[in-house]
Amino acid sequence: MKLKYLKYLCAYIAPSIIVLSIYFGGYFSYSSLIFLFVVVPFLELFTSSSTYNMTAVEEEIAAHDPFYDYLLYLLVPFQFFILFVFLYRISDPNLMLHETIGMITAYGLACGLSINNAHELGHRDSKVEQFMSKILLMTTLYMHFFIEHNRGHHLHVATDEDPASSRYGENIYAFYLRTVSGSWLSAWQLEKTRLIRSNKSVWHLENEMLKYQFIQLALLILIGSIFGLSVMVYFIIGAAIGILMLETVNYIEHYGLRRKKRKGGKHYERTLPIHSWNSNHPLGRMILLELSRHSDHHYIANRKYQVLRHFEESPQMPTGYPGMMLLALVPPLWFKVMHKLL
Repeated sequence: MKLKYLKYLCAYIAPSIIVLSIYFGGYFSYSSLIFLFVVVPFLELFTSSSTYNMTAVEEEIAAHDPFYDYLLYLLVPFQFFILFVFLYRISDPNLMLHETIGMITAYGLACGLSINNAHELGHRDSKVEQFMSKILLMTTLYMHFFIEHNRGHHLHVATDEDPASSRYGENIYAFYLRTVSGSWLSAWQLEKTRLIRSNKSVWHLENEMLKYQFIQLALLILIGSIFGLSVMVYFIIGAAIGILMLETVNYIEHYGLRRKKRKGGKHYERTLPIHSWNSNHPLGRMILLELSRHSDHHYIANRKYQVLRHFEESPQMPTGYPGMMLLALVPPLWFKVMHKLL
C-alpha cells in the first residue's frame, strides 16, 4: 500500500514548478503553464486510463491511513509559501512586462490547484480541516465557495437550479458570467435562509458571507499597505485566474447532464454516478487528488479522495482534465466532441 499511495506526491509537482516559475522569473515564469496545459495533456494522450477500484479491505485501510491526510494538510502552508514568494517577486519594480504576466499566471494556477485542495478539505467533518479549507479559499478571494459548494451545488447539481452545472449548448464564456455571479448570490441566499430559520437578521454577526467579505477585504488592504496598490491589483488578477480555473473544471464536470424529476415533478431523482463526467487518466488523477473521479464524489460526498471509485455507467471524458479544459475554451470543438458523447 505504501508504494501505491506515494503516487499522490505528484500533487506537489505542479506547486513546486509554480514556485520556481515565480522565483526565477524571465521566460521561465511560464513553465508551470506549459507543464499543466501542454506537457500533461500531451502525456495523457498516450497513457491509458485505469478503471481499477480498491478491494473492500484496501479501501478500509486507505480510508484510515493518516498519510493521505498529512499529504493534503501540507499543501495548505505550501500555498501560503507560494503567495509570499509571489508578493515578494512581483513587487520588484525592475520586472519586464512578460515576467509580470508570467508570474501572475503562475500564481493563478496555484490558486486553481488550491481551490481543489480546499474542496477536499471542505467536505471533512473536522472544524480544523474546514478552517484550512477556508483559508485556502481566502488566498484566491473565493471563500463563499465553501458555502455554495457544500450546501448548494451538491443539492442542486445536474439541474438548472445549480449555477455551477453547465447546460447543453452553453459555451464556457457564457457559463463564466452565469456561474461566478450566480454562485455568489446562491451563497448569500443560503446564509440568509439559515439565519432566518434561526430567527436572526441577515446582518447578524453569524452571517458567514459577511465575515468572508470582511476577511478578503482585510487581506487586500494588508497586501496593498505592505506591497503597494499595483501588487494588490496583480494579486486580484491572479486570484481571478484561479477562479476561472475552478469554473472551467465545473463546466466540464457536469456539461449537459441532467437529473430527472420524480413523479409529481416536485423533487429530483437522487444524484447518481451518471450525473458527472469522469476521467480515469492516471496523471491528472494524481496531480488533482482524484478530482476527476467526480461521479463517486457526488454519489457519496464525504468519501475521501484516495478511495473514490470508478463506475462503468459514468460518462467518460476522452482525455484528462487539463486537455478537456483546453478543449472547452474552443466552443465549436467542445460541442463537436461532447455532443457526440452525450
